[in-house]
Amino acid sequence: HHHVATTATNTSSSPFVMTQIASKSTAVMEPYEPRDDYNVSQTVKGDNACHKVGISTLGITNPATIYRNLTFQELFDHEVANKEGVVTHAEYGNTFAVDTGKFTGRSPKDKWIVFNEGSESAEHIDWNNINQATSPEVFDKLFQKAVAYFNSKQTAYVFDGYCGASTTSQRKIRFVHEMAWQQHFVSNMFIRPETDGELENFEPDFTVINCCSQVVEDWQELGLNSDTAVVFNIEKKVALIFGTWYGGENKKGIFSLMNYWLPMAGNLPMHCSANIGKRGDTALFFGLSGTGKTTLSADPDRALIGDDEHGWDHDGVFNFEGGCYAKTINLSEKTEPDIYRAIRTDAMLENVALVRDENNEVVPDYFDTNKTENGRVSYPIFHIPNYHKAQQAGHPENIIFLSCDAFGILPPVARLTPGQAMYHFISGYTAKVAGTERGISEPTATFSACFGAAFLTLHPTEYADLLRQKLEEH
Repeated sequence: HHHVATTATNTSSSPFVMTQIASKSTAVMEPYEPRDDYNVSQTVKGDNACHKVGISTLGITNPATIYRNLTFQELFDHEVANKEGVVTHAEYGNTFAVDTGKFTGRSPKDKWIVFNEGSESAEHIDWNNINQATSPEVFDKLFQKAVAYFNSKQTAYVFDGYCGASTTSQRKIRFVHEMAWQQHFVSNMFIRPETDGELENFEPDFTVINCCSQVVEDWQELGLNSDTAVVFNIEKKVALIFGTWYGGENKKGIFSLMNYWLPMAGNLPMHCSANIGKRGDTALFFGLSGTGKTTLSADPDRALIGDDEHGWDHDGVFNFEGGCYAKTINLSEKTEPDIYRAIRTDAMLENVALVRDENNEVVPDYFDTNKTENGRVSYPIFHIPNYHKAQQAGHPENIIFLSCDAFGILPPVARLTPGQAMYHFISGYTAKVAGTERGISEPTATFSACFGAAFLTLHPTEYADLLRQKLEEH
């Protein structure tokens, strides 16, 4: 594996890198790996651990050991020690694999936003069957349940990181988890802090308390749709997750919030991938899950900015995330070499079938979809060899809308006028293919506004207007 040199931009205070440069000693030293740049881990012990980390403001005070922003190696060691899954012998390196139970995709009917009477969010949110309203009273009950659950634990995993590579639009996000693999997921997918100082006075803009192992028994009484609940309170800056272990809920929940926050400042959040060519030309690929965003953006001749969520502001485009979340169905090195090779230590497989090979080693089988068509892998962005270090770039030169057109309505390629672009952006046509949502196994025509209706918190025309403005301006 060739690694792009990063020492010039490396702000990590890791003494490890220093000694490597300073001495030619023959002491046994591991070769430098980009994973070593993420080194701000804290294990905080004692009666005031929660206070020191800052989660006591939520009411979580009991755990006497907090694992905060563990390194990739520590996460791996914890996952193995806690028996949270299986170490698989993927071709490019041992990779941890988890099974998320009955939820192998998002559960859109269980996503709720608190309607806070008279608030900014009450006025601006497009209340509908995607942004379902629940009451502050229901939220408070669930919040107390979440806090009580973590107060019954001796340990908790806390990750503090960022959403958004552009410092002007970036949000600080805190995750409180009960398991190492869930911290591993958000460590792969969000932007990781680089220095100890960033954690010192970390004031989150939003906190997610994830009680995935707990269900909401009194869901009917609370007016919910099941014992699973993902509830956002924008004004209280807290989200709660109950009853689903699926990693994507952590990721897409924050994406929905970015879709609320950014337009308020005149910036466009986008469900797209992005890459950049040798001459600095940026391209965006919009599309629903399964239409090729991740696959097409991982182009050996272009540098990857990101594979799923981006913002477009007055300076250009920027990644929201610190990693990629790729589908593994029918994955092979021949068809998707970058993604296949990214599956090595620190990547994490979700709901991928495991088999024993001829050496009796456990290996992933990407062609067995009995468990789900939505097998996934998350990995930090530096697993893609030619990723764009800056994670932001200029205004796009090309914008491509991807449609998985199972009905053969569209020509294979169509060049759009600005008017047509708006029309296709608003309609967001694709055929929903098996996988991303529970219960879909036959293709069905789907119209998903802005190629991301499931994540739009405002009315679709707000995003379309912003896109029109950006196209006219740039």
